[in-house]
Parts: sequence; C-alpha cells; structure tokens
Amino acid sequence: MQKFTVHAGIVAMLDRDNVDTDQIIPKQFLKRIERTGYGDVLFFDWRYGRDGQPDPDFPLNAPQYRGASILLAGKNFGCGSSREHAVWALRDYGYKAIIAPSFADIFANNCVKNGLLTVVLRPSEISQLAARDAAGFYRLTVDLELGQVSGHDGFSAPFAVDAFTRTCLLEGLDEIGMTLKHEPEIAAYEAKRRAQV
Repeated sequence: MQKFTVHAGIVAMLDRDNVDTDQIIPKQFLKRIERTGYGDVLFFDWRYGRDGQPDPDFPLNAPQYRGASILLAGKNFGCGSSREHAVWALRDYGYKAIIAPSFADIFANNCVKNGLLTVVLRPSEISQLAARDAAGFYRLTVDLELGQVSGHDGFSAPFAVDAFTRTCLLEGLDEIGMTLKHEPEIAAYEAKRRAQV
C-alpha cells in the first residue's frame, strides 16, 4: 500500500447523497479479484449511455474534471453492500482522497485498507468547496500530517482521523503490515510459549 502524507490535485464534485457501492461499481464487474482494471467502469451506469458513449450530463464527465484526484461527494458516501471493488475502482480511476460530510463505515474501513483517504468535513465547508468549484479546475491540498484541507484561494478546514487510521496511511501499512511491525515481540512470545509446553 502506498503511503499518504500530502496530496494536491484537482477536485471533482459529485453532488449526490447516499451514493451506494452498487453505483460506484455495478455487480456485473465483480467477477475478478485483481485490484486493478476497474477505473473504466467506475460509476458505469451513470457515466455511460446505452450506446456506450460517455453521458455529457453526468458531472464527472465534464472536461474540467479530467485528471481529478480528489472527489467531493455528498453525505453517506459508499453506503450499500460491502464490496471492496468500489474502493479499487475509485483508486484505479485516480482518486487519492474523498471529501464528504459522512461515509458508510464499511466503505471507509475498506478505503483505509487500500490507501484511499476519506476526509469528513462539515456540510457548511462542503458547500464552500462546491461554490469554489463552480468554475472547475479547482485545486486542493489534503495534508494528513497536519489534518488540514486547503485551497490556493484561502480555503482551509481541519479534519480528524483516528490514530490507527492515520498511522496506517502515513506508513503505508494495512492491518497485517501493522501487526508485522511487532514480529520480534510475537516471535519472542511464541518461543516462550513453546518452552513452557
């Protein structure tokens, strides 16, 4: 897993609440277990028309959002089923951070395991960002070390993540990686136990 410390990028806005994992990646694309190759089918039913062409009315198809790496979303993002493929699709598409007023718990946990930062901001701060994004090509810096989201135009908002999540992302470690940091202590404990048997 890649480390996340500071990321600066273009913001793409998906102004919808309760975006579920079935919309993030529809069920017909869940036939593989690889973590790559899902970017093209992210938001498939919304991004493409029946003819297979990009739907110009879907916000993320707007030219100003090409290359965006920060997604600004509505409340309860990632609700629905627990499919980890949804996170894989977002990562594969190029998103490094998602900013929303709230996230579904399982989705947020899956994000941590895959190095995708979820940032919770107040609805008023989301509204400020939406207003700034109206012209497109709006850039933000997300700093996990400082716990701050900032824009070149003076926007600034703090955010908090729990200590375990912060450490995992800063060090680029999932739960197994965090456990393996204690391998010497685990080995010593196991050796002591074997000697007592």
